[in-house]
Amino acid sequence: MKRAVGFFAVLTLAVYGAGLAQEKGHAESHGGYTPGRAPAHGPKPMRSAPAHNAPAARPEERHYNDQPGHPDAPHVDRGKVWVGHDMGPNDPRYHLDHPWEHGRFAGGFGPRHVFRLVGGGPSRFWFGGFYFSVAPADIVFCNDWFWDSDSIVLYEDPDHPGYYLAYNTRLGTYVHVLYLGPG
Repeated sequence: MKRAVGFFAVLTLAVYGAGLAQEKGHAESHGGYTPGRAPAHGPKPMRSAPAHNAPAARPEERHYNDQPGHPDAPHVDRGKVWVGHDMGPNDPRYHLDHPWEHGRFAGGFGPRHVFRLVGGGPSRFWFGGFYFSVAPADIVFCNDWFWDSDSIVLYEDPDHPGYYLAYNTRLGTYVHVLYLGPG
């Protein structure tokens, strides 16, 4: 009996280890970009915008596919690097005259709080009785979202008061969103 239990434990560890190696290889082959896994935390605040990264006149002029296989939209590399969240707090595309005009979202942040979209579109979408809208500058980056079924994770935006970051777990991309309040 002990031998059977020991054999089962070794077999389980071997299968688990092979799965981890395969997952690591998959992430490395895509430069660390792994849709499906929500980052442990949101981006760190920027002190100021780098001079060489002035915002493009139109969002579609900036490219985010920093490596082959990465999307041409803001995304997260290796669960840590928030590609595209590098303009700092003075980015005029995310300025609000009245931050948190509709209150603050208190439904939970980070990967422990995964929300399934149940309807709407970029201008107004909802889940769990909460309503949001995508920042006008980011609408171009969510054309492939499924507004009635995708899962998202929310993070607080440390640089743009009033905005949150909605990370799409299916695509590995994110957009800035504004909380519109409870339904």
